[in-house]
Amino acid sequence: QVQLVESGGGLVQAGDSLRLSCLASGRTVSNYAMGWFRQAPGKEREFVTAISGSGGMTLYADSVKGRFTMSRDNAENSVYLQMNSLKPEDTAVYYCAWLPYNIPVRTPTSYDYWGQGTQVTVSK
Repeated sequence: QVQLVESGGGLVQAGDSLRLSCLASGRTVSNYAMGWFRQAPGKEREFVTAISGSGGMTLYADSVKGRFTMSRDNAENSVYLQMNSLKPEDTAVYYCAWLPYNIPVRTPTSYDYWGQGTQVTVSK
């Protein structure tokens, strides 16, 4: 069993930055890929980014490429999402998720464990 707790969300203005954190417990994350997804009201959950267990490989959605950066600190059993140049369309609940293998993927159904989410709201 893996428990994931996200933090760092909030209300910001367009152009601002936020850094989300996801702390895992119950199992070490060092050998496993992890991802960030988001869900806006009335929309399906969508892939944002994912990172391999070693941190050497990352995937990004086109909508966030160049603005968001995912990183991990295996010693802290944590992953992070640095979000810069935020836009109103980035408004959503952001979830971190745990993959049962090392290679990151974009499909949410591949992820076994999910956090409860943290709200990010970007005003114009």
